[in-house]
Amino acid sequence: MVVLTTSTLNRVMVVELALPALLPGLLVALHYLVQVTRPRMGFGSDVGGRHTPWIVGGLAILAVGAVGAAAATAWMGSSRGWGIALSVLCFLLIGLGVSAAGTNTLVLLAKRVAPQRRAAAATIVWMMMIFGLAFTAVMAGKLLDPYSPARLVGVMAAVCGLAFGLALLALRGVEGAVLAQAPEPRPTPFREALSQVWAEPEARRFTVFIFVSMLAFSAQDLILEPFAGTVFGWTPGQTTQLSGLQHGGVLAGMLLVALAGSGLLGRRFGSLRGWAVGGCLASAVALCGLVAAGAVGPGWPLAATVFALGMANGAFSIAAIGSMMALAAEGRQRREGVRIGLWGAAQAIAFGLGGAIGAGASDLARALLGSPAAAYASVFALEAMLFVVAAWLAWRIQRRTEQPRRSLPVALALGERALGPIR
Repeated sequence: MVVLTTSTLNRVMVVELALPALLPGLLVALHYLVQVTRPRMGFGSDVGGRHTPWIVGGLAILAVGAVGAAAATAWMGSSRGWGIALSVLCFLLIGLGVSAAGTNTLVLLAKRVAPQRRAAAATIVWMMMIFGLAFTAVMAGKLLDPYSPARLVGVMAAVCGLAFGLALLALRGVEGAVLAQAPEPRPTPFREALSQVWAEPEARRFTVFIFVSMLAFSAQDLILEPFAGTVFGWTPGQTTQLSGLQHGGVLAGMLLVALAGSGLLGRRFGSLRGWAVGGCLASAVALCGLVAAGAVGPGWPLAATVFALGMANGAFSIAAIGSMMALAAEGRQRREGVRIGLWGAAQAIAFGLGGAIGAGASDLARALLGSPAAAYASVFALEAMLFVVAAWLAWRIQRRTEQPRRSLPVALALGERALGPIR
């Protein structure tokens, strides 16, 4: 449901409707901003004892928001002001739906999956997300030609209806009566519950770790392709392939962690903390490679460097998600939803800030340094420093409580690429 709202509607607003690119950028940022409600969504399921109703309700809100956003985009062609106003409302609904469904899906996953299978489970879930994004983009793209506003709304409605129906079938019986808890007899107020979770040292450290690592990761998204085009003279087609190569590295890193963590490559290697630390450090090294690429120019093996960065990102992502599932049950009971909601909110805020900071910093550095290559290199260097800080934060997480025999995944290695917002 999400992919068409963040990509297709963006293109229609900018190309077909000739609107400023800032408009879809602000709308997407708005849907991230609304995700500060994730802790409240998790708290609601903690109090009620069930997560499936929140997932289904969130998906329903998401579907309404997505179809409404398509209708609003079509409306902009005849009434720009009212169409934009409706888009704002619909992107608010999209953010709320993502918060409710995404947070409680992760809580349910954390409760249902055995510790030794969390890395593999996280990989499967994220691979399905990637497949869903790619499949929807390809199929919807074919159905949208020849383009018309009515066809846009129809395709969005069909995609959302099909996705919602599949989700209902997939969720049937997953939570079960055994897993569901009785409602809390005397619910704690939300603010008090949030304060209780923030007072837990591990939850607080992990929140800061998620924010710093996601900020470092997302800052590169909007400048990697312009960097390749400006410094290396690559064509738009070549830079698009470079982005695809990076995503291939992400998938490879995820699979490596999943296989090593589940013991399919032999005995298990390392721990979640080791993967997280190694992934952050490897990401920092790969970003230093991009700094060197800015200095050396076309002679540098840019494709190999970007693939290594993607592989590092992928390994880090799974380690972070596995750690999240492991830490969700630590501390005070009936606070799993609040914890995961807090971490999801930290990620959403970091993603909302990261792209803007990365692009803005590159523009500022170019104005100060007078060289595009030096400007991009300075931003990559800053991201590398953030990843080193994230590695230090990851090292402090579960330092005293981690048990090697229960740890999921693996080895130092090239690792880190945090996928996009936990949708």
